Amino acid sequence: MISGLDHVALVVRDLDQAVDAYGRLLGRACNWIGAEGGVRQAWFQLPNMALDLISPDGEGGFGAAIAAHLDAHGEGVWALAFTTPDITGAAALLRRRGIGASDPGSIRTVHADGRKRYWTTSSLDPETTAGLSLLLAAPPRDGQPWPQSEATHGEAAAVSALDHVVIHTPNPDRALALYGAKLGLDLRLDRSNADWGARQLFFRCGETLVEIGASLKTPVSDAPDRFGGLAWRVDDPAAVHARLAADGWDVSDLRQGRKPGTRVFTVRAGAPGLPALMIQQSAPPAPSETA
Repeated sequence: MISGLDHVALVVRDLDQAVDAYGRLLGRACNWIGAEGGVRQAWFQLPNMALDLISPDGEGGFGAAIAAHLDAHGEGVWALAFTTPDITGAAALLRRRGIGASDPGSIRTVHADGRKRYWTTSSLDPETTAGLSLLLAAPPRDGQPWPQSEATHGEAAAVSALDHVVIHTPNPDRALALYGAKLGLDLRLDRSNADWGARQLFFRCGETLVEIGASLKTPVSDAPDRFGGLAWRVDDPAAVHARLAADGWDVSDLRQGRKPGTRVFTVRAGAPGLPALMIQQSAPPAPSETA
């Protein structure tokens, strides 16, 4: 039903500043800026997903909803959109599984030069997704993949893909039911670590992962889930670290990750939605491995 992560939508107050910041963070050029429905959107396309920056702009229902979200929650991850090859069938199946799903519909964004992009999406009811904005997204309707965002300082110094997205939950069994049984993502690992005070669930979603984190120190509750941070995959962490440090970013030291064979560092501040982890995987993950 779900074949991958289509995009992560991140809401910001100033789109131009956010485009500049994420261009420098990722080491890649934004390859689309458009407007429609009271919002402006900017698109960074990576091999395994896209980053969709959204800000209110003028009048429109979508813009009003984004402005209200910003007022209530501030900048950061707003939604995850999952790719499905049969969006009509997937929406119908999710309804049978107790997840509210809107009828698929087309949305568009219009570039300043008049070019248009279209997406077909279905919105899932947050009342049935533990409070989070989740979407289904069909592949591009012309069958052609979106063009990749080009590296601005060479591929070695650029982010190569999204490694994983983090969701925090007060109810891990609810998350198992939602992401595993209902959305059909592949649970690869369920581990608890008393030293970290956390239980972690790792779901494979195409060429990336959805990590669900739960505290072992607080009682289980029916409170809503919330989005955490993004972890970006890099092929040459030293080159990316050096580029960001030279550009004035607040970065931690490069260090060994918790998973054997990984090297990581944290970008602490400098763009909406941070901090973010940069991670080098020593090799493509084996079926039983996760980030």
